[in-house]
Amino acid sequence: MGTTVTHPQTAAPHPADQAPGPRHGPAPHGGGGAAHRPAARRRARRENLAGYLFLSPWIAGFLLLTAGPMVASLYFAFTDYNLFDTPQWVGLKNFTDMFADPRWRHSVDVTLWYVIVGTPLKLAAALGVALLLNQKRRGQAFYRAAFYAPSLIGASVSIAIVWKAIFSDDAIVDRTQRALFGVDVGGWTGDPDWIIYSLVALTVWQFGAPMVIFLAGLKQVPRELYEAAEVDGAGPWRRFWNITLPMISPVLFFNVLLETIHSFQIFGSAYILGGQGGTCGPADATLVYTCYLYVQGFENSRMGFASAMAWMLLLAVGLVTAALFWSQRRWVHYEEAAR
Repeated sequence: MGTTVTHPQTAAPHPADQAPGPRHGPAPHGGGGAAHRPAARRRARRENLAGYLFLSPWIAGFLLLTAGPMVASLYFAFTDYNLFDTPQWVGLKNFTDMFADPRWRHSVDVTLWYVIVGTPLKLAAALGVALLLNQKRRGQAFYRAAFYAPSLIGASVSIAIVWKAIFSDDAIVDRTQRALFGVDVGGWTGDPDWIIYSLVALTVWQFGAPMVIFLAGLKQVPRELYEAAEVDGAGPWRRFWNITLPMISPVLFFNVLLETIHSFQIFGSAYILGGQGGTCGPADATLVYTCYLYVQGFENSRMGFASAMAWMLLLAVGLVTAALFWSQRRWVHYEEAAR
């Protein structure tokens, strides 16, 4: 009878006794991630602190030179303040006096006339010159710089003084109109009926900035549209009305908005052309709103009244801006909306 030999079974190794193998895949979230989060937060705080440090000059300027004076002027608008004594609260008296002041109403009329007449003429001149400069000609860079130059220097005090001398009695403009047209008004700046036109002429002469914006918009109009219109027999005026204006309508809206706001804020040229000493032009012919605001605030020492005028101007400009944005839905064509 044979002998049966049995071998003892080898026990399976315990998982804890096995050597750890290489791990694959992302490490499980544990204590290392928790320790990393405070460091990340500290780094983020340092980056934010550096950002605020670089922004601090602008923030300080905004608070001290813009927001602070605006809040102070809003308070002064309801006070009787002469820049030297303590402001005295008067409520709405400054506003009621303003609406009852005939010179204030006259300044509103002059400003509205200037905005309605000067702004379209300036934009028309800018668009006309931009259309000419959009064509390929020799010396384009020179002409663009030459037409843009008045916008850089036109708002300066020196140019306003020169402009006043040009339109004064027996100056070059007066002599030219006498020789060519036989009209003798004794100088535009001395005539209440003509001085406002010299102010408008100075404004129109500074058409360089909107011209550059118009020129940039004209460069974006596809030439294929003009070529197709020419094939269909469309003339220059029809191409301008049906292609150019709709395609540059966003640029036109931008220029109308900016130039309208700038027209409401005109001061330096009107004050210098009209003269000094509490008046803006003969018979207040150039008494624009900001000029009367300056007279009341710094010549008559009625800073409370002037602050009320400033806030009324802000409200008026805001309403006009809102009206322009509302009207753009009818005449401004955006490429995204067309798609």
